[in-house]
Amino acid sequence: MTASFGERLSGVFATAGHLCVGIDPHPYLLQRWGEPDGGKGLREFGLRCVEAAHGQVGIVKPQVAFFERHGSAGYQALESTLAAAREAGLLVIADAKRGDLGTSVEAYAQAWLTPGAPLEADAMTVSAFQGVGSLSAPILLAREHGKGLFVLAATSNPESFAMQTAIVDSGQNSTRTVAASIVAEVNMSNEAPLGSFGVVIGATVTLADFGLSDDDLVSTPILAPGFGFQGATFDSLRATYGSAAKNTVVSSSRGILEAGPDGIRGAIAVQAAELTRAFAR
Repeated sequence: MTASFGERLSGVFATAGHLCVGIDPHPYLLQRWGEPDGGKGLREFGLRCVEAAHGQVGIVKPQVAFFERHGSAGYQALESTLAAAREAGLLVIADAKRGDLGTSVEAYAQAWLTPGAPLEADAMTVSAFQGVGSLSAPILLAREHGKGLFVLAATSNPESFAMQTAIVDSGQNSTRTVAASIVAEVNMSNEAPLGSFGVVIGATVTLADFGLSDDDLVSTPILAPGFGFQGATFDSLRATYGSAAKNTVVSSSRGILEAGPDGIRGAIAVQAAELTRAFAR
């Protein structure tokens, strides 16, 4: 029987920790790494990241948008990166942020979550602008294949605040914020101790501002971007997420990648050690 994504994620937390290395080939980083801003450079960048992460962390998160910029050449580089990461035993979260409904969103899920697909990952990020119910097909596919989803809920960009803190005025989550409603509906598909369906909650937000508390996230995986370059520190992890810190995938990208191809392995080691100390406090 295929292990669920939540079970596999729990295993990674226990054996390799919570740090997730973001693979974000920004044009300026490619230049700094001495790589061309094209398919060849993207492939080399991605594979070097995987090589540096292997044996030090258990999770990587390629940002799909930076590969898509180069069309088919970018997708070929992304396919190579995804395959190498999964072959190395890393848990792969495709940061694709797809969202739609019906057969369209089902097709997105088939692209990223089907075993053997060229873009196969272990989980993907999704948007529930049309409602969490619109993700029923991806949820079913993920459950069938032991995959996971992370639904955008409380992001740190200021322009999202008004929408994500708006109050729902009808249905079972009436009087709750949109963010809290998303978390509640995602949790309906989860099982203890850690589910396979998570949410994205930025590391620079305050849960209470979004109508959330750590009690809402007892068995919910949390993808937590924003550490390092965006200002959040590992020391703030428990203050931000409370008891749910134990469920967090702590994502760090540019704060690691700016170390360059010769320094990235050392940068990962430093951050992994810092995060371990933060959890031990």
